[in-house]
Parts: sequence; C-alpha cells; structure tokens
Amino acid sequence: MTWDWNFAWEALPSVLNGLVVTIEATLLGSLLAYVLGLPLALLRRSRIRVVSTITWLFIEFVRSTPLLVQLFFLFFVLPTVGITMSPLTTGVIGLGVHYATYTAEVYRAGIEGVPRGQWEAARALSLPPWRTWRAVILPQAVPRVLPALGNNMISMFKETPLLLTISVLDVVGAAYEVGSASFRFVEPLTIAGVLFLLLSYPAALLVRWLERCFGIAQ
Repeated sequence: MTWDWNFAWEALPSVLNGLVVTIEATLLGSLLAYVLGLPLALLRRSRIRVVSTITWLFIEFVRSTPLLVQLFFLFFVLPTVGITMSPLTTGVIGLGVHYATYTAEVYRAGIEGVPRGQWEAARALSLPPWRTWRAVILPQAVPRVLPALGNNMISMFKETPLLLTISVLDVVGAAYEVGSASFRFVEPLTIAGVLFLLLSYPAALLVRWLERCFGIAQ
C-alpha cells in the first residue's frame, strides 16, 4: 500500500482529536499519581506496623498486576456493584492509581535520601511535625526525585493506548478508527506514531536536563 498524502491530511484532524484525549488522560493521571503517591509514601514509612504493612501490600499488589487487568476491573467489574464511571474517568483513575504506587516509592527514596542531620536539626528547633515536613524535608526530597517523576509521566503517556480497551479513543484509538473506516491503516497509524515521538522525545530530553541540574546523571 502506497502512502497517500491527501488521505493523511484528511485523517490528521481525527488523530489530533485523539491526541487531545491522550494528553488529557496523561496530565490528569499524572496529577492523581503525584497527589496520591505522597500519602502512600508517608503511610509506607509509618511507625505503626499494621499501617505500613497494609500500605506495602497494596503497593506491591498494584505494581505486580497488569494495568490492563486493573482497567478491566474498574470498567467491567465495579458497575456490577453499582459503581459506574465514564471511560475517560475510569482510565484516569486506573492510570493514576497504578502509577501512584511507583510514585510512592520514588517519594520514599527521596525522603530517605534527606540527611539524618536535617531531621535532628528540626527536632532541636522543636519544629512541629507538619512544619518539619513542609519546610525542611519535602523541599529537599522532591527536587531530587523530579527526574524520576518525569520518567513516570513519560511511561504513562506511552501506556495510554491501553485505554482503547475500555472505549477511550486516544490518539492510537482514533487512528485505528480512521483506518477501520477506510481500510487504510498506514497513514493514520504512522501519524499517531510520529505524534508520540514528537511529544515523548522532548519530554525525555527535559528529564535528562533535570538530571544534570540536580547532579543525578552519571
């Protein structure tokens, strides 16, 4: 099958609409992962053994099961108990919770990387726990893990095509729909692949720049 530029231009608007959905799912999913990951990291470090153990089991369970299975559970199983969500909402929650478990471990590594002297200094100044975290620990821990958080977002971006399985027309889903309607898949799928490259590669360069800024890169 030869490349048809006219058909490629006709397919471009539909694929771009799918790209908007992909970006929306990635940004919202990443926001959920970043927000949920921090309390998971703090609970994982809890001195209460039951709390830390339950959190560890949850993190390991989510990380050890495929994202696709989790999406199917949210979309097909939860409605049987009365919990129904739109496909995009389901996808965002699925992506967010799945990557929140990875983000939690990233946060935890950053927190544990803060020198012990900083904790001791906060105690010596009689700072309350909330202020110790807000003013001393997190400002030092979070910048160290920004590159890892960026890598998580890139990984999530590349996994959004899985949302097609729950009826979310992301960039790949839109390209496949155009191809199915016309029986021409080369142009729309190629455009989808190029769009992925145009967004993911600059993002990867940004992560490398952050690594150099914070002295993480070797």
